[in-house]
Amino acid sequence: MNISTDLYAYHNNLNRIPPGVKLSWGILTMILSLLSPSPIIPIMVAIIMSLTIVLIAGIPSRYYLKFISVPFAFGFLTLILMALFFGAEPSSIEFSWFRVYLDGLHTGFLTFSRIMGGFTCLAFISLTTPINEIFKQLEKIKVPRIIIEIALLMYRMIFIFLEEASTMYHAQETRLGYNSIRSSIKSLGLLASNLFIRSWLQGEKVYQAMETRCYNGEIPTMKIHETDNKWIILVIAFEITLLLGVYFTRTIKII
Repeated sequence: MNISTDLYAYHNNLNRIPPGVKLSWGILTMILSLLSPSPIIPIMVAIIMSLTIVLIAGIPSRYYLKFISVPFAFGFLTLILMALFFGAEPSSIEFSWFRVYLDGLHTGFLTFSRIMGGFTCLAFISLTTPINEIFKQLEKIKVPRIIIEIALLMYRMIFIFLEEASTMYHAQETRLGYNSIRSSIKSLGLLASNLFIRSWLQGEKVYQAMETRCYNGEIPTMKIHETDNKWIILVIAFEITLLLGVYFTRTIKII
């Protein structure tokens, strides 16, 4: 999934928009979504961001649904647990030995909506903005250079780790290493024990390759986009509208 995420970040319909604009929009919208006392704004944010990602940015809907499936499942599980075990106002709805609490249901739905609203904002950033442009923006706001360098190297190591794991898994699979439960446990143990060593060795090769290309402790990043005032105005207008929505919906409860 991570490799596809990086691919879509470079090839989408919004890749020409200045990264500072996309980061500002995503982060500010996420903050307002998390601060909203009503689930209305987070739900609207989740819908707007999802439509923007799929219809405007052009990210395939099947991939996007797979991308948000984990936080959706986590949020839905949180909603169920809070409705059944947290609260002081029992309702008439019962499931076997469990009773639904109205205040727990409201809190759980608010938590679920905040999870989805916040994650769709992060999904918008990660699926439309390449990682090197994100680090460039961090450099602009005076984040220490050493932190940016470590983050870049860690990001690269993630792909090395995934590539080694995929290579080893397919090699075991072609040798029928997962044709039974016993062989699957054995193969998985061998994969886990050798994965760290192989990733470490591959990382050393990457570092040596960087040194041969005159790496001096600093990875330069390119600045491609220029700031456009019209995008800044649109972001400010959207955030002001969203802030007003947070204020006027603060007392509204859906459940």
